[in-house]
Amino acid sequence: MKRILFFVFLLGVSLSGYAQDEFNNTFKPIPPKHPEEEKDIPPKEISPKVTPPDVIKKKDSLPFDPKKLFDNPYLYKKPANTEGIYYRQNQFLGSFKTQALTAKIRYRDAAFLDGDKVKVYLNDKVIVPEVVLEGDFKGFEIKLEKGINRVDIEALNEGFASPNTAQFEVYDDKGVAVMNDQWNVGTGYKASIIIIKE
Repeated sequence: MKRILFFVFLLGVSLSGYAQDEFNNTFKPIPPKHPEEEKDIPPKEISPKVTPPDVIKKKDSLPFDPKKLFDNPYLYKKPANTEGIYYRQNQFLGSFKTQALTAKIRYRDAAFLDGDKVKVYLNDKVIVPEVVLEGDFKGFEIKLEKGINRVDIEALNEGFASPNTAQFEVYDDKGVAVMNDQWNVGTGYKASIIIIKE
């Protein structure tokens, strides 16, 4: 009986060895019933490198160079080369264009009421010979000429506290404020506003 069991055992071992032989072959996947159609993937679009054009700066349409505004030594005092004191020079307050017939300029002392005095010119002609800057706004109205109208405000003194300081406002003939700023200048120096009537 031991021999029969031994023989059955050998037969089982030999059959299992043949059964393993099919796994030695390379793996072959079973194809699906409904194969998906391969979608054509379009190639990636590579945009060409485009260099943007240089930015052209629009030239200032003002008919003068603000840097050369104070070049005339007969009209404007030269800056004082005093280290640490920056108000001993003329000050350009800006420019604007308008179609208004008149402009109103108002000013007042922007700091201490220390007795600051100014003289006002329009195109090199004195229109206000002397005015003391106070806490309330004072002003004048000018009739604008075609082209450039230059308003110069000259500091006649610096009051008790240097420099001559003031806040100013400019209005067109419709009452619209077009400028609002301050000047800080020493005695004899001017703050200038350019109004261009188109």
